[in-house]
Amino acid sequence: MKNLALAILLTVICIYGCNRQCPLDNSDIVARINNYSVTKAEFEKEYLASPFAKKDTPESRKEFLDNLINRKLVLQDAEKKGLDKDPAFLGMIQRFWEQSLLKLAIDRKTKEIANSAFVSDKSVDAAYKKMAKDGKADKPLSSMAGQIKWEITKLKEAQMMANWLADMRSSAQISINYSLLGRNQQGE
Repeated sequence: MKNLALAILLTVICIYGCNRQCPLDNSDIVARINNYSVTKAEFEKEYLASPFAKKDTPESRKEFLDNLINRKLVLQDAEKKGLDKDPAFLGMIQRFWEQSLLKLAIDRKTKEIANSAFVSDKSVDAAYKKMAKDGKADKPLSSMAGQIKWEITKLKEAQMMANWLADMRSSAQISINYSLLGRNQQGE
């Protein structure tokens, strides 16, 4: 599965990378760097995402374009030297892909959980009463309700996240060869 994902990512890089063929319509080409063309749309997208766009002037646009050209030249040189096929590079791409996908999946699950984690006023009252009984409530409920609700919500969200992970683990087929960890980890 990892090799398939890596192959897909490399294909996308190859298609949209340094060797992209020039578009047929030359009217929207901002610059050509060897066999790579920078379209107006690509330039605008990259420029607006850059720090250069904070002060949008003709000078900042020219400076950004000069930097973009230098980047493309370095990338083309690296590709000529075969660095795009280097195992260290491919490993970095795989780690980046996994980290990015992991972040996206967790962010989406966190939003889903946050939208479903409801805390009632009754729960807040019960928590406040327990705090008061334990001598941990030094303010009236009206002053602490927001903080208590936030803490209960965060606890609920953490439990929902733990349940989600536990459900995935219980339905997955996982086998571990502890002898390959360097020492026997079983039961420790």
